[in-house]
Amino acid sequence: MARIRVITILSQKGGAGKSTMTMQLAGGLASKDRRVAVLDLDSQETALRWAGSAPEGKPFPAVVEGLADPAGLRAVLKRLAHQRDFVLIDCPPSIEHPAVLAALQEADLALIPVVPSPADLWSTKGIERLVLQVQAVRKSLRAALVPNRVVRTNLAWDVLEVMRDFSLPMLGAALSQRNAYAQSAVIGASVHQMGRAGSEAAREVDKLVVEVLKLTGEKV
Repeated sequence: MARIRVITILSQKGGAGKSTMTMQLAGGLASKDRRVAVLDLDSQETALRWAGSAPEGKPFPAVVEGLADPAGLRAVLKRLAHQRDFVLIDCPPSIEHPAVLAALQEADLALIPVVPSPADLWSTKGIERLVLQVQAVRKSLRAALVPNRVVRTNLAWDVLEVMRDFSLPMLGAALSQRNAYAQSAVIGASVHQMGRAGSEAAREVDKLVVEVLKLTGEKV
């Protein structure tokens, strides 16, 4: 049996779409027949509330659990190791919260969603430094920046070009600013469960899933 893959999604500031990326990636992996769990370490409990909005009989396609004490993270991952193929960890928006470092210590892959705006770019530098520090000790940790909530403006494209100068690589897959992502949260679903209304967004998520599978050494 293949070992479980742990993906930590983190950012330094709120509004980067961290929880949205977590839940859509979870739904995308589940659509590829992967058994997925999401651990919500953020006190805002966005992932938990998201899954809790699903109607009876049509649950969110991944198990979603909350974890208030990061000291218990390793034990939870050990329990899930025989039940799931992937665990996605949604972290608090901080570089100082103990949950963030705990999640990085357990991760195979760290993903940093970045909204292409100057303010978000500046805040990404801090989280990148933290990831690079952990990588210096944990050589197996892979990490990447993921453009998120992308709009088609000249400023956004300029910021995306600047992102290529970061030390961490930027994935080719990106998630756009789409109503489908927000709507899926309202109904407790992933865009893959929304049919035609979520089809364009689902194609974006599928591209992200392919890159994540490659980065974690899984078959696409």
